[in-house]
Amino acid sequence: MFRRCVRASLFAVRFLSTEAAAGKAVETTKGAVKSKGGGGGGGRDTLGYRLIGLLYPKRSAAVAIRKWKEEGRSVRKYELNRVVRELRKLKRYKHALEICEWMGLQQDIKLLPGDYAIHLDLIAKIRGLASAEKFFADLPDQLRGPETCSALLHTYVQNKLSDKAEALMEKMSECGFLKSPLPYNHMLTLYISEGKFEKVPGIVRELKKNASPDIVTYNLLLSVCASQNNIEVAGKIMRDIKKAKIDPDWVTYSALTNLYIRGKEFEKARSTLKEMEKMASQKNRVAYSSLLTLYTNMVDNDGVQRIWKKMKSSFRKMNDAEYTCMISSLVKLGDIEEAEKLYSEWGSVSVTGDARVPNILLAAYVNADQIEKAENFYQRIVEKGVEKLLVILRNAGHVSTKVYNSLLRAYANAGKMPLRVAERMEKDNVPPDEETRELIKLAGKMCISEVSGSL
Repeated sequence: MFRRCVRASLFAVRFLSTEAAAGKAVETTKGAVKSKGGGGGGGRDTLGYRLIGLLYPKRSAAVAIRKWKEEGRSVRKYELNRVVRELRKLKRYKHALEICEWMGLQQDIKLLPGDYAIHLDLIAKIRGLASAEKFFADLPDQLRGPETCSALLHTYVQNKLSDKAEALMEKMSECGFLKSPLPYNHMLTLYISEGKFEKVPGIVRELKKNASPDIVTYNLLLSVCASQNNIEVAGKIMRDIKKAKIDPDWVTYSALTNLYIRGKEFEKARSTLKEMEKMASQKNRVAYSSLLTLYTNMVDNDGVQRIWKKMKSSFRKMNDAEYTCMISSLVKLGDIEEAEKLYSEWGSVSVTGDARVPNILLAAYVNADQIEKAENFYQRIVEKGVEKLLVILRNAGHVSTKVYNSLLRAYANAGKMPLRVAERMEKDNVPPDEETRELIKLAGKMCISEVSGSL
């Protein structure tokens, strides 16, 4: 019963976390724009800065560009392409798509096949596979080349549509479009994800016949070795990489280390970890989290602590994913006390309240049969965590009936109800709906919970 209650309430926390992250980010961005775009002082207002600062999906990138032009400023294609790349990294695909669509309507902007490939990929992410296929079908023949075909192939792979992917590969072969490793890497990704390892050698043979493997190809093959604990084949792949004069990247050494750990070849694992550490940098920031996980799998607490210390000295602030990784590592190593301290640190600096972070500690308590501790921790998540998020949303001007109902559901699942909800909603100019009224009725049947004065 307790576990079901936890899942239901944390869903509400997760919903509010997403809203709060956007709200807090807007406040931060507004302050930054003000400082950069003000009358005097350093910094300057740029189109890229404005587009990155949109944040909320309902805002239009096309409108932002139009306003920029109305101010008599120029719009350069290379700058928009750079913004699209950054937005894709941030997984803000809607605004990236709007920029691509705006560029497609401008007669003075010449688009290249690669631009259409990115456009297709974004359509698939925002509007789905059918829309991406229609976009591809509507392209002129000269634009249905290697770039856009590879983008469509990637979409099929992401959707695990083997038949369509294989049919498209056949057409690409007939048209002479298989001159790079990219489409072959897509097919390797598909077969590996489906566990169809028997098809991997055939793809590699075709790739070597028409092009040359790249480091992504070799990393994919190493991942197969890791899943099959095949150290011998992994050694051959590393010799092939050296023979081809291709530089291994951190992913290469991560896959090798994982393989050695599985095979209990710990000395070899330490050796590849050292090589991997050399490649961890601000550019390859995600490599640090992989290092934490690998050192944890080796039960090397000193290594975990050393990497974390290096991360904190290299970056101004850790993100939620990094806190999640480190707290998870500490829990796996049995250092619950240190994990609790780090959780408190995360709670004092995080602007998102990502529910995945407390979930780690909650699961640790439950798995250790510390049910009373888990229940107390759970109540704090629901009562303090969600209310804190509500404060962030209010400050950002984004409280709504939907948000309040999520908060009320979280309390209801905890068997408690906060005081003066209707009064607070009226103060926030948020109208209650039928669900709100039903939830408020539950207050008389539950324990009254004291709430923060800041609410």
